[in-house]
Amino acid sequence: MDILAWTIIIALFAIAFIGLVYPIIPSVIFLLGGFIAYGLFYSFADLPWWFWLIEILFVILLFVADTISNIIGVKKFGGSKAGMWGSTIGLLVGPFVIPFAGIIVGPFLGAIIGELIVERTSIQQAIKVGVGSVIGFLTSVVTKGIVQVIMIIIFIVSI
Repeated sequence: MDILAWTIIIALFAIAFIGLVYPIIPSVIFLLGGFIAYGLFYSFADLPWWFWLIEILFVILLFVADTISNIIGVKKFGGSKAGMWGSTIGLLVGPFVIPFAGIIVGPFLGAIIGELIVERTSIQQAIKVGVGSVIGFLTSVVTKGIVQVIMIIIFIVSI
């Protein structure tokens, strides 16, 4: 039974890390799922109240970091809300249209298209915003990855 329990917990954690680069997968939900699976297989008593408090604060941090990284990436490179929305849409659609490369190409093209259609910016400025959206996405992936590793370390220390 232990092998099954830990296989499920580790699989949920692995899916959470896949969700870093495939934003359609809600990574934080799978991470929390791993904690809940542990509680169901073993005991929630093994996970003290401070563990849950810290993990919930990290969940909030993950959502905020994701949003802020995208905003900063687009805004720092002169983008508008149209570029930010285009980047977000491209990030969600890109991996389905172009597997693997769509993770980078999607937000890049989405930001460019958003800027060109809505804001009527020059192609050079739109490309600059596209680069900013990719930098924002990559920064978000690294930041969220670090936070998720910290969350798992806290989990391991707690049990």
